[in-house]
Amino acid sequence: MDTQSRNNNTGVPDAPPSVCSACEARHGGVCAALSHAQLIELNRTSTKRHFEAGSEVIGQGEQTAGYSNILHGVVKLSKMMADGRQQIVGLQFAPDFMGRPFLKESSLTAEAATNVEVCAFPRASFDRLVGEAPDLEHKLHQQALKELDEAREWMLTLGRKTAQEKVASFLYLIATHIDPTQAFKKTFDLPLSRADIADFLGLTIETVSRQMTKLRKENVIVIENNRHVIVPDERRLRIAGGVDQ
Repeated sequence: MDTQSRNNNTGVPDAPPSVCSACEARHGGVCAALSHAQLIELNRTSTKRHFEAGSEVIGQGEQTAGYSNILHGVVKLSKMMADGRQQIVGLQFAPDFMGRPFLKESSLTAEAATNVEVCAFPRASFDRLVGEAPDLEHKLHQQALKELDEAREWMLTLGRKTAQEKVASFLYLIATHIDPTQAFKKTFDLPLSRADIADFLGLTIETVSRQMTKLRKENVIVIENNRHVIVPDERRLRIAGGVDQ
């Protein structure tokens, strides 16, 4: 334990590890529920891992040895059917928690949509902290309910919205989630290819491209180099997507 994390008189930790202090997951993710002493304990067994865009983080049906917090980047979650067909069913952003406590097998495939950095920790260490820290269990419950609410909203998007509303809703989702330090990011690079966006929205690639062009012509968005998106007016994008404020 370094001197930064120990009180000089009592030996009791009075500050989180320096690596945790600047971590967005520490402030906005599940680690926010941990005390300084618990953060130090978890930090002893945690490791940072990097995944290049397109690489698999964990496969569907694989045994999971631990959990992780997303520090940077976007992870896409997909589900494969018995006949090999696959569907993107969700996206995760920093500082989301990856993994399901007490579930030892992954029910989804997680793939790095962009370059991704995570803070990974062993199952045993984290499960022990869950038992010791009611606030951590509450935080995990909150994230699960948040993901459930978002899944229900996305069911509405897929089931009832027009093609243009779907594409605009996707862009609004990225703008409001891709940077944990900003409620709405007006400039960003698309984390998914046109093919993946089409898969996620239940549209064809041609329809996605056509609706992107339409949104651009209506000055809802500006697109540069085919991947970089600028949103001049948050309200116009929200209206185009039929997104409730």
